[in-house]
Amino acid sequence: MFASARASNGLLRTLLTTPAPTLCRTTLWTQRSAYATVVDKVTAAAKKKERDAFVQTSSSLFKTYKPITPGTRHLRRPLTPDLYEGRPVRALTVAKRKNGGRNRTGRITCRHRGGGHKQRIRLLDFRREQPGVHDVVRVEYDPGRSSHIALLKNRDPAAEGKAKWSYILATDGMRAGDTVQSFRSGIPDGLVPGFDLKALNKKKPEGASEEEAAAYESSQSLALGVFRSMTLKSGNVLPLRLIPPGTIIHNITLSPQGPAILVRSAGTSGQVMAHEDSGRYTQVRLQSGEVRKVLQDCCATIGKVSNPLWKHRSLGKAGRRRWLGWRPEVRGVAMNKSDHPHGGGRGKSKSNKHPVSIWGWGTKGTRTRKPGPKGPKNSNKMVIRERPRGVEKRGAV
Repeated sequence: MFASARASNGLLRTLLTTPAPTLCRTTLWTQRSAYATVVDKVTAAAKKKERDAFVQTSSSLFKTYKPITPGTRHLRRPLTPDLYEGRPVRALTVAKRKNGGRNRTGRITCRHRGGGHKQRIRLLDFRREQPGVHDVVRVEYDPGRSSHIALLKNRDPAAEGKAKWSYILATDGMRAGDTVQSFRSGIPDGLVPGFDLKALNKKKPEGASEEEAAAYESSQSLALGVFRSMTLKSGNVLPLRLIPPGTIIHNITLSPQGPAILVRSAGTSGQVMAHEDSGRYTQVRLQSGEVRKVLQDCCATIGKVSNPLWKHRSLGKAGRRRWLGWRPEVRGVAMNKSDHPHGGGRGKSKSNKHPVSIWGWGTKGTRTRKPGPKGPKNSNKMVIRERPRGVEKRGAV
């Protein structure tokens, strides 16, 4: 018994006195990195499992969350599985300098603005003057607008810089791998093999016989039909004179050489109504319902603007609105009488006053501009039919 105890004590003494094997710094670093990698993978897997359990897709259009916090109870976001999650191309962005809604003299000209997350402005190509086929590399999120944007790559090997890479407004349904093309600079030769598309630009011969006029009409219609079948594709840019009536469009220009101005927000679209016989104007219906004349040499993009569910999103809490750069709004009835026409008095009443702004002009139902035929003489000759208002608008809904 004493011998076994003595032997065990000697073995323990040997283990305690024997120096541990020395490991080099590289081996220790390798083992530590391997351990950290395993821990990171386990942590990432646990976080993904927690996130998947946290996210609750109650519908096929929106992503909702379990109400484990007050800020996620009403949070609702459109599902965008095809959206690129990385950073934008830095060469196509510029820094956004914020001024809190103030002009150069320091006075607030745009109320309820200030703060927010740091952003970079994406430089979009609203002219689309580069001809040729462009590949859609990816669809990205743009913090400066409601719609999504698409990164294009020019197939021309001689193109460099911004001529090779550009951002455009993504159309509804656009995905990575699609191709778009711009015909703003003209119709390229050989677009359709064995067919002369120059007939599109030919004028009707004057003083021609019936046979020549019929041949001209047939060649014109055939050329136009073939061209439309080749080019009427979502994302392509065409002059209005080559777009048939009834086509859904966006990114409409108001001058033949100018950038796109009309119909650019998320989910909006216009429609080509008719081409006038004079050959100068095209009637276009805008998103508001207004029908106006646009020069036929102006261009537009085929399709509808992306992210149509943007207006149905719910931020869920006031903090998210602050992240976007919006400051709180104060009700007029909660102000003093010297600060707002609705202010002052006892209780929360504006005393049967018409709803007005802080400056006193009407905010509900009061017309502040008179465009179109109903306005003053020669106020806006381009407007054919004004947008519906009041009872007319409610009846359309």
